[in-house]
Amino acid sequence: MAFKDRFDVAKPWISLLVRLGMAGILIAAAIPKLTDIDQSIRAVRAYRLLPEVVVPLVGTMLPVIELLLALLLLLGLFTRLAAVAWLAMMAAFVFGVAWAWANGYQIDCGCFGGGGDLEAGETANYWGHMAERAGFIALGTWLLLFPKTPFSLDRWMANEPEPADA
Repeated sequence: MAFKDRFDVAKPWISLLVRLGMAGILIAAAIPKLTDIDQSIRAVRAYRLLPEVVVPLVGTMLPVIELLLALLLLLGLFTRLAAVAWLAMMAAFVFGVAWAWANGYQIDCGCFGGGGDLEAGETANYWGHMAERAGFIALGTWLLLFPKTPFSLDRWMANEPEPADA
């Protein structure tokens, strides 16, 4: 079997793993924020990027949006649109981290709970955050390009058969 044929067989299964991995990442990001909304709001505030009047709304709604997006990914529903939403979120997070870094703010990004200004003498790990986001962008890009996965409502609604095993 040629490489292209093997890739075509593997592609939907890789996309399934990517889709479920992205859902897991979103759930891991949302749960700590949902359990401490005040901390989520402090994390958003620490970026000093949004007008104060919208900070509580963004800090409160972000974990809800993350969970809704995770649900779409778990179900395989509107997968390509979910990938676009994921990539838009990643772009916003990258911009926020770059903004904080460029302005010399020492913050915990709050992406997986916690967040806010660091204590005096602590230094933010912006390189690590950016590397992590690059990986997340790669996942979203893969799913944007190859959204068809097994065990998805998208496939069921389109009345498409499940892919054959290798």
